[in-house]
Amino acid sequence: MNKSLQSTTTLHNGVKMPWMGIGVFKVEEGPELVKTLKYAIKHGYRSIDTAAIYGNEASVGQAIQEGVKEAGISREELFITSKVWNSDLGYESTIAAYETSLNKLGLDYLDLYLIHWPVENKYKEAWRALESLYKEGKIKAIGVSNFQVHHLEELMKDAKVKPMVNQVEYHPRLTQKEVHTFCKNNGIQLEAWSPLMQGQLLNQSILIEMAKKHNKTVPQIILRWDLQNGVITIPKSTKEHRIMENSSVFDFNLSEADMERINSLNQNHRVGPDPDNFDF
Repeated sequence: MNKSLQSTTTLHNGVKMPWMGIGVFKVEEGPELVKTLKYAIKHGYRSIDTAAIYGNEASVGQAIQEGVKEAGISREELFITSKVWNSDLGYESTIAAYETSLNKLGLDYLDLYLIHWPVENKYKEAWRALESLYKEGKIKAIGVSNFQVHHLEELMKDAKVKPMVNQVEYHPRLTQKEVHTFCKNNGIQLEAWSPLMQGQLLNQSILIEMAKKHNKTVPQIILRWDLQNGVITIPKSTKEHRIMENSSVFDFNLSEADMERINSLNQNHRVGPDPDNFDF
């Protein structure tokens, strides 16, 4: 299944999405981000995840233009994700937000466009807009982010197109079992944001022990756990050695016992906002 950085999973509409990508949350617009992403592309990363609210789509776009040239690949070989922000959730406003993101990125289409948060009474109209853009061929796949089971159920009551992806906070302290099971049963691909829990798991004894056993680092153990759980992962880093390290997870396997031990670390503990209780 996961042989290399270019390994993909097939979404329910037939679109192929890499199992692993690079996230750019909280990375400022500018030369450092451009350099980081060009490095990632050169070293085999094909998936980049950004969002309107990150305020860095122009730099991501620049890195894509320069990165594909330098790596000698085509734009079509990349998988680019962005997200519509809460203040733009409405039919017309979502379409306008999409065009703004596309212009900033300097692209003709997006591979994946997500509703960033399930803002009550607003996400259904936004979904209708995503469906329109998808039907017009402007987006290869559409999905949501931070949706709990009841949000997905509510959305799917009226949806003409089922979400292809649900990107949620997911790490060994927050295994999102209910969401994961629901997504599996409905052919929705789960994707992890903050897979490394913003560095808070580096001193976890079970993970340290496992890292020693496999001659790997704790982040590599966690990312491997994501992949073996069938979850797409997008670790964020601006450090070249870390970008390389994060991608070196295709040459070993965790045993079922290892997987169970990591699963048992769950405490339903979030580092990000609660999708059922946020005010932005």
